[in-house]
Amino acid sequence: MTTHQRPRHEVPVDESVPDPSTHHGRRVWAVARIGVGWIFLWAFLDKTFGLGYATPPDHSWLNGGRPTQGFLANSASGPFKGFYTSIAGAAWADWLFMLGLAGIGIAMILGIGMRIAAIAAAIQLVLMWSVALPPANNPLIDDHIIMAILVIGLAYANAGDTWGFGKPWSRTGLVQSWPVLR
Repeated sequence: MTTHQRPRHEVPVDESVPDPSTHHGRRVWAVARIGVGWIFLWAFLDKTFGLGYATPPDHSWLNGGRPTQGFLANSASGPFKGFYTSIAGAAWADWLFMLGLAGIGIAMILGIGMRIAAIAAAIQLVLMWSVALPPANNPLIDDHIIMAILVIGLAYANAGDTWGFGKPWSRTGLVQSWPVLR
């Protein structure tokens, strides 16, 4: 019995052409990164200057307002209520909260320090989620938890490399010595 086999032809792959799904996927991650960064940076700017959205001008941080006071004092419920109401409006809590908002927002928008920014954002988001337990809108999941997962994904995906300064940042001596700063 004779079998006839066709010769196999290997199709050359041009490595310089990006895979479309990966190319578009990186752009989606970049848009998500910039969007998350803007959410954090906007919260910082509005609370600092009282731009009239969530924070009226007379309650701005610059006018003596306490960024953590309203949310922690008025929204706290559940097992951590006593803790959160006790730190509401404390200067150290305001400073940590505001520095977190600014640092996370700037890092995400620029695409640098994504690992630390993602860890800080995830911690801040989980803490914000834990202020009001059980969640009022959904007993199983909350937007803070979804965003915490998202920011970790952004760091793992190196989302700062697309439309950000992640690649040049990763080549600096500082980041080469301390990869956690990636």
